[in-house]
Parts: sequence; C-alpha cells; structure tokens
Amino acid sequence: MLNFLAAFVIIYIGTRPVSFAFADMGLYAIDFQRYAAGEPLNTDKDVWFEIFIQTCSRIMSVEMFFFLCAVLYVLPLYVVSKKWFGNYAFYGFAMFVVSMSFWGYGTNGIRNGIATSLFLLAVSQSSVLLTVVWIFVAISIHKSMLLPTVAYIMSRVYKNPTAYFAGWFVCIPLSLAAGGAFESFFASSGLVEDDRLAAYLGGESLDLLHEIKVGFRWDFLIYSATGAFAGLYFIVKHKFEDATYKLLYCTYLTANAVWILVIRANFSNRFAYLSWFMLAALIIYPLLKSRIFTNQHRIVAIILLIYFAFTYSLDVKMLMR
Repeated sequence: MLNFLAAFVIIYIGTRPVSFAFADMGLYAIDFQRYAAGEPLNTDKDVWFEIFIQTCSRIMSVEMFFFLCAVLYVLPLYVVSKKWFGNYAFYGFAMFVVSMSFWGYGTNGIRNGIATSLFLLAVSQSSVLLTVVWIFVAISIHKSMLLPTVAYIMSRVYKNPTAYFAGWFVCIPLSLAAGGAFESFFASSGLVEDDRLAAYLGGESLDLLHEIKVGFRWDFLIYSATGAFAGLYFIVKHKFEDATYKLLYCTYLTANAVWILVIRANFSNRFAYLSWFMLAALIIYPLLKSRIFTNQHRIVAIILLIYFAFTYSLDVKMLMR
C-alpha cells in the first residue's frame, strides 16, 4: 500500500498540466524555456536551483522537469516514513500526504516544497555528516530554510521541550502587542534574504490572484497549536522519550514562534510553512513508535481522518470563494 500511494502521488502531482493555474509553476516553466533557448544562468536567485533548472532544460522536456520535481518532493517523505516508522510507514506517509500544505507546495511553492522535504530527510539521518549535507542542499534550493536550520541547531544545543513551549506561548501576547515592530525588524534587518519573503513582511502584494486575508490569523494559530500541544502532551503526560522527536518538536516550536511574531504579514501561510511541514510528523510520530493507547490503530485512523477532513474542508472553502 505504501509503494502504491507514493507512486500514485508522484504520478498525480508530476503529470499535471503545465499552467499558471498552479501559480509559481508557470513562472518555473518560463525560466525553463528561457534556459532552453540559451539564456545565461540567473545568479540573483538560489543559484543551485537555477543550475538544476538550466541543466534539466538541456536534457528533458518541461513536463519531465515537473515530474522530476514531484519525485524530489515526494520521495524524501517516503524515505523518512520508512526510516522513522518501519512497518507503520504507510500511516506516517499518509499523514504527510493529507496535510493542509502538501498539495500547494507540490504544485505551487515547488522549490520550497522540495527544500522542506530534504530538510526532513536531513533530520532523519543518523549520520551527522549526511544531516549537514542534506541541510546544505535544502538551503541551496531555498534560502528560507535558514530559519528551520537555525531552529534545528538551537534545538541540538539546548534540549528542554517545556522551555521551548513556554517561549512559543509567550510569542502570542508579544505578537498581539507589538507584531508590527517584529515584521519591520525582520523585513529590514537583512536576516531575510529572499526578496519575496521580505515583501510579504513589508506588506507588499506580489500575487493578487493568490492573496489571502491578513491580520492576526487565529485560525492559523490554532492549526499551529495542534503540534505544540500534541508534542507537550506526549512528552510530558506520557513521558515519550525519543531524541529525534524532541529535536523535531523544539525545532518546530522555534520556527513557528518566529512566524507568530510576524503573523499579520501578507502571505503569512508561506512563512508559517517553514514550521508546518513538520506538523504531520509531530502529531503521528509517537503513535507509530510507542504503545500509548489501548485502541491505538483506531486512534491513528481517526487522527488521519480528521487531518484529511480539515484539509478537504479548507480546499472546498477556497474553491467556493
């Protein structure tokens, strides 16, 4: 079942028509055709991904390029699920697939999606060298991965999950009281190298077609809080002792706390994704690694169903606008 689901998802995402209906996909297609026509490498963006597009433009069609992008997006999640969950990998992989942001970052935010999948692959490695290599590749594809990388390094140095939760929680009233100041700081400090992300923080609308409402996003905050409270529940209440899980949990809280501080920004969901890509693993990981409840298989099925229902209802709501 796992292999079938992975193959189906790759084919379904990878064979979609090349169209601006998928927003950024159209821009990548233009870049691909530009390189196919012989234009020089654009070094103003993430250079390694530009080299990847340029190389692909010389040896394959644009359709094959997007199919390859789908493989690079989905395959690391498949490997991570197998590595972390063993015989229960299907459930873990299914959680990734039914996540709210999974489709969007496989078809629209393609570069960011690939980078986050590779970041999870890095975290799953038992070799420090391989972790460093995959993180470097992820950052080379999308510079915004510097945020979860810094959060990951912090989490390896200081490993107190309850302290990270307290810090995450404190960021909520801080954002309510002085969110604008934090947005201005991140946009102008030089810490944000991605022009699009800096524009989001500064309030500039770059894509009116896909603009979402701004302001303090309580709905997004509640969605993020599911991971924060789930992790605290498993670690504190059930004494779930797993070094990888604690590391992932602290990394998530740190990256998500930064997003909370700039929650009012345009395209806040793009900034939130720098932590949300870990959310599915945070919720399901302990249930696939340890016996916590009596009817655990049923609970896992219910969680999967609720997670999918949330994603489905949100997509239907957006289509009806």
